[in-house]
Amino acid sequence: MKQTFFFSLLALLLVVLSACSGSEDTDNSTDQVLDNSAEVKAYYASKSDFFTFSSPDKLPMDLAWENGSHLPEMGSSDAQKGGTQYGRMQDFPRTLRTVGPDSNGGFRRYLLDEVSINVAHRHFNEFDFYPGLAESWAIDWEKKTVYVKLDPAARWSDGEPVTADDFLFMFFFYQSAYIVAPWYNNWYSSQYLNITKYDDLTFSITVPSAKPDMDSRVLQLRPVPEHFYKRLGDDFVERYQWKFAPTTGAYVINDKDIRKGRSITLTRQKDWWAGNKKNFRFRYNPDRIHFSVIRDTPKVFEAFKRGDIDQFGLDLAEYWYEKLPNNDPDVAKGYIHKSVFVNDRPRPTYGLWMNTSKPLLDNQNIRIGINHASNWKLIIDKFFRGDYKRMRTSSDGYGEFSHPTLTARPFNIELAQDFFAEAGFNRRGPDGILINDEGTRLSFTLSSGYESLKDVLTILKEEAAKAGLEFRVELLDGTSGWKKVQEKKHDIHFSAFGVSLEPYPRFWETYHSDNAYDNGAFLSDGSINPERTLKTQTNNLEMLAIPEMDSLINQYRSSDDQQEMIELAHKMTAMHHDYASFVPGFVQPGYRIGHWRWVRYPDGFNYRYSSSAGQLHVHWLDIAMKKETMAAREEDGSFPVEINVYDQFKTR
Repeated sequence: MKQTFFFSLLALLLVVLSACSGSEDTDNSTDQVLDNSAEVKAYYASKSDFFTFSSPDKLPMDLAWENGSHLPEMGSSDAQKGGTQYGRMQDFPRTLRTVGPDSNGGFRRYLLDEVSINVAHRHFNEFDFYPGLAESWAIDWEKKTVYVKLDPAARWSDGEPVTADDFLFMFFFYQSAYIVAPWYNNWYSSQYLNITKYDDLTFSITVPSAKPDMDSRVLQLRPVPEHFYKRLGDDFVERYQWKFAPTTGAYVINDKDIRKGRSITLTRQKDWWAGNKKNFRFRYNPDRIHFSVIRDTPKVFEAFKRGDIDQFGLDLAEYWYEKLPNNDPDVAKGYIHKSVFVNDRPRPTYGLWMNTSKPLLDNQNIRIGINHASNWKLIIDKFFRGDYKRMRTSSDGYGEFSHPTLTARPFNIELAQDFFAEAGFNRRGPDGILINDEGTRLSFTLSSGYESLKDVLTILKEEAAKAGLEFRVELLDGTSGWKKVQEKKHDIHFSAFGVSLEPYPRFWETYHSDNAYDNGAFLSDGSINPERTLKTQTNNLEMLAIPEMDSLINQYRSSDDQQEMIELAHKMTAMHHDYASFVPGFVQPGYRIGHWRWVRYPDGFNYRYSSSAGQLHVHWLDIAMKKETMAAREEDGSFPVEINVYDQFKTR
C-alpha cells in the first residue's frame, strides 16, 4: 500500500538520502535529516477542504465555551504518591506501537487507553466532560463543529509542547497507508470532514453529522506527536516496533525497563505537566508500575497470595468462592480485602465469532446448528455459579438502541441436529461426530486467548459433542489469539470486544463488508467479486459481507435522527441474529477484585461507568501499611475484615 506517486517519490528520495548519509536507523540525528515535513505539507495541500488554516479573528463570536468546572473531582485527597505497584501480564507485548499490526493487545491500555490524555475526558459518574489537553471547548451542534483551546501547559513526555499541529498531523498519520491499520484509515477519513487551525493552541473539527456522540468524537481524540514521527514511511511497522512514543500521560517506559519476554516497568514523570490539574492530581499515584510475565492464572494467584502482586481479579467463581473464600486466613485477618463492583456500563461481548469465509461456516444451517449446540446455560450455572447471565445479542446494554425482544438461541441437541441435517450432516461417524455423504466430519477449531477461561472451552466442547459437533480446542496466549483473528485465520474464536461509553452501538467495524474483503466484496450488479481477498487487521471477525447490511450501516453512519438510528439498529441486530454467525455468550454484571490492604481506594469507591478497579488509576500504595501488614502476617496479627459490595449504580 502506498500514498500518491508524489509521496512515494519523496519517500524514495528520503531513502537515497539515508543511504548517502551512512547513518544507522538507531541514530537519532538521522531522524532530523530525514524530515517528512514536505510530505505532510503536500498532503495538507492536496486535501485543502479537509485541512484548513485560518486565524483567531475568524473564530465565531457567539461560541459558548465550556471547561467542565462544575464536575466533582475524581480521586481522593488522601492519596499518597510513591511506591512500586506489582502486577502481571499474560504475555509480553509484540510491540510498543499503539496502532498497526499486533498493537491491540492487552498491554495497550497502559500505553494509551488508560494513561494518555484526551482533549477532554468523560467523567465516570456524571457522563459529562472535564478538561484533559484542552483548556476549554465549544460545541456548535448545528454546524457539526467542536472548537478547542489547548492548555498552554500541555506537554509531551519529551518536553515538547502539545499544539494544534499535533492534531493536524494526527489526521495525516491515521489516514496514511503507512500505519497498516484499515480501521483507522476509514474512521479518520469518513467520520471527520475538516480540521481548522486558528493558532498554535486553537483548532476546530467538523464531523459529517450531529450524531448523539458528536462531542465525544472530537473531545476524546488524542494527538499524535508530529516531531516524533519524522521518518514515517513504508517501514513504519518495523521502525517503530519497539520505540516508546512521547506521551501526554503520567507514565513513560524507559529502554532499560523493557526486559523482553519477562517484564516491563512504567515510571511516573516527576514533572508531569498535568500533575496538579483537577481530576488528575490525585490519580496515577505509584512511582512505578511493574508488570511481570506470568502466563498461567493459578501461578498469578500464587504470586498474589505471597504478596508479590498487589491485586488480583476475582471474577472467576472458583477464585471468589473457593480459592479465596471469606474464611481464608488472609481475608479473615484483614490482610486481603475483597470487593464487588456493580455499575451501569455496557459489558464486553463474550461469545463465539465464526469466520464465514471458511468452508461449512458459510452455511447458515451449520451456523444456526452451532448456536443450538453451545450450552451457555451450563457454563453460567456451573462455571460462573449463576453470577453471570446470558447475552441476548451482540448489541446489548444500549437502552432503546438494543433490540427489545430478541434472545439468544437456547441449547437444544435436537434442533442442532435438525439444522446440521439440513446441511447434509445426517449420520454419525465411528467417533460420534456427524459426517456428510462425502465423509467430511463436522469439526472446527475453537480458539481463544483466554487462558483463565479454558474450562469454558472444555464445557463447550463436551456439550457440542452431544449434538455430533466437534470443537478442536486451541488455547493461545492473548496476543497470539488476537493476532490469529486479526489475520482472519480462525474458524471459531471465543473472545469479546470491549465496549466504549457511547450512547449507541457501532456496526461498521464488525459488520460491514469493507472490513471483510479488499478489492470490494461485490460487483456493481450485487454479485460476489471473484477477485476479492480477505482484509486483515480489522474487527469484522465473522467476515460478514451482506449487501443489505452494508446499506443499513451506511444509513446508520450518516443519520443524525435518533429515532431513525434506533430503528436501523434493530433491523441490523435482527439481520445479524438471523445470519447466526455470532453465538452470544455471557454478560458479566460487574467486576470483583481482591487486593492487599496497602492498595488504597477512595472511600466508597465505585464509578458508574468504570470497567475495572484500576481503570481510572485513583488507587495508591500505603508503604507504611505494607510493612505493617507483612509484619502482622509473620506474627499472626489481624486487622478489620473488609468484604465490600458497591452496588450504588446497579440498574439492571
